[in-house]
Amino acid sequence: MPAYSISTTEPAIAYGVVALSQPFEELISPNLPVLVQTILLPFRDKIVYDGILNSFNISFGPGIRRGLNKSFKEAKERQGIVTSLPKSDLPLTRNLPKAKKATKPPSKEGKEEVLHMIVDLIDQFCKEHLNEEYATLCRKLAEKLGRKRPSPLLQGSPNAWASGIVRAIGGVNFLQDKSQTSYMRSTDIDHYLGTSTSSGAAKLSAIRKMFGMHQLDPNWSLPSRLDENPMVWMLQVNGFMMDVRQATREFQQIAFKKGLIPYIPADR
Repeated sequence: MPAYSISTTEPAIAYGVVALSQPFEELISPNLPVLVQTILLPFRDKIVYDGILNSFNISFGPGIRRGLNKSFKEAKERQGIVTSLPKSDLPLTRNLPKAKKATKPPSKEGKEEVLHMIVDLIDQFCKEHLNEEYATLCRKLAEKLGRKRPSPLLQGSPNAWASGIVRAIGGVNFLQDKSQTSYMRSTDIDHYLGTSTSSGAAKLSAIRKMFGMHQLDPNWSLPSRLDENPMVWMLQVNGFMMDVRQATREFQQIAFKKGLIPYIPADR
C-alpha cells in the first residue's frame, strides 16, 4: 500500500509513493504527519524513492495539521493522487473544480490560520534551538507581517516565512556569530524548518526590505542585549550624536517619555 505525501512546492502536489524493502512505518515515526526529504523515482508505472529518507524532528501543532489536510484535499481535487512519473503538467479532468470568474480575497479566518501555522513553527523551533526571547521577537514580527494589507504571508509556504522571520531576528542579534551564546547557521535554520536555502533567503530579503531591518536594529534587538547595543542609546542633539547614557538623569527622563529609549539608564 503506498504512502501519501505532499510536496513543499507551490501549488502542493499529492504523491502516492511505494516503499522499498522496508515499510514506511518502520523507517519514520508512526505519528503523522512527518516532514521528510527524499528523491522520488519512477519504477514500473509506480513511484518509489531513492533509498535515502531523511526525517526532521519537527512536531506539528493542530493549526499546521489542519493546513496540511486542507492542502492535501486541494491537491487531490486539483489533479488527483499522482502515482507515476513523469506526470503531466496539465491537471487531471476528474474532480477538477470549476473555474471562477473572479478570485475572492482570502478570508480573515484564512489569514489567521496561516499566521497560526507560522507561529507554531517558530515557537517549536525556538523552544528546541533558541530561547523565549527569540520566540517573542519572532512572534512580534510574524504578527506585523500578518497585519499588512495585503499580508505577504499568503504568498509562499509557512515554512519559508518561519525561516525568513527567524533569519531576520537572528541577523539583527548576530545569531550567525560563533562567539555568541546562541549560534546557528542560516542553512541550519532552513533545514530544521523544512524549507530550501533559496526560499529562506528570499523571505529574509523581503522582510528586511519591508521593515528596513539591519544589524543592531533597536526595534528588533533582544531585551537582554539592549544594554550593550550602542544604536539604542545614540541620539542626535543639536546636530550632534551623543550617547544618552552619558547624559544627566533629567535628559534621560525626557528621552524616555518621548519613547526614544527603552528605559532610564540612570535608574539601573
